[in-house]
Amino acid sequence: MEKAFILHMFTPEKNLSPFDVNMAVDAGWLSTVPYSQLDPTEIPMLVQDAIFSRGPSGVRRTGIFIGGRDVKLALEMLNAAKQSMVPPFEVSVFADPSGSFTTAAAMVALVENELLKYGQGLEGANVLCLGGTGPVGQIAAVLAAQAGAHVTIVGRQLEKAQAVAALCNAEYGDGKTKIEGNADANKQELIQHADVVFATAAAGIQVLSAELVGAAPKLKVAADVNAVPPSGIAGLDPFHKGTPIKGSNSGAVGLGALAIGNLKYQTQNKLLTLMRFQNRKNDKPVYLHYEHAFEAARSLIKKS
Repeated sequence: MEKAFILHMFTPEKNLSPFDVNMAVDAGWLSTVPYSQLDPTEIPMLVQDAIFSRGPSGVRRTGIFIGGRDVKLALEMLNAAKQSMVPPFEVSVFADPSGSFTTAAAMVALVENELLKYGQGLEGANVLCLGGTGPVGQIAAVLAAQAGAHVTIVGRQLEKAQAVAALCNAEYGDGKTKIEGNADANKQELIQHADVVFATAAAGIQVLSAELVGAAPKLKVAADVNAVPPSGIAGLDPFHKGTPIKGSNSGAVGLGALAIGNLKYQTQNKLLTLMRFQNRKNDKPVYLHYEHAFEAARSLIKKS
């Protein structure tokens, strides 16, 4: 009898995200099993229970998804899962805490695509990541910096923004990124040099006013992941899809939550499906995170 596709879903939080469960089922995983309030030290035992129970053929129909809300913790759990595999008993693992990896990947890939219309890419661009101390902001900053952009994470508290920037450089940028941290109080000055703005604050918080949008002489593209009013960026709504931003004197275009969300959905679906198709005899397991999400988002844009 052929064994069913089972996705074990790990989270350090009290509850697993219903969004991720729906995504897994839509991607063809027939059974999703939640494990909540986990500590990284528990991962080896759970992984080995999962891989040794189904045999070399059944293990190829088994996968692990890692959620939660903490980027660093999710990556620690991903690494712990990878280190717990015992060939040929290996399964694919995909980390996407709070959807931050796929959301950030979609946003940065779409912005990159819009910049190409100006005859440039992310390399050399000045990027402000407003409200950027959370998971999506952190990963968007890292992806843009890895693509060659000059990135500044901007938050309400200077010390926190600088600490998060340092964390991104040390933990996710492999020491090759030079992301900086700055404070909201300095946005008037920072916006003068910005080519790109990412708005990644909590829902319902406006991080760029109409006055600052109008005062941005170099702004080309702005992206806002927030679908809850008010918009994170004045003049930009969820329906913006490379369309002009009202009040921009530089002719900047906007990317709203629906455009970003659509590509995010496709990206997460593609990676969840990739895991499910790593079930042939000679396939190797995949260990997926934000870099793989960015690669997937870029490829989906090229096909569209």
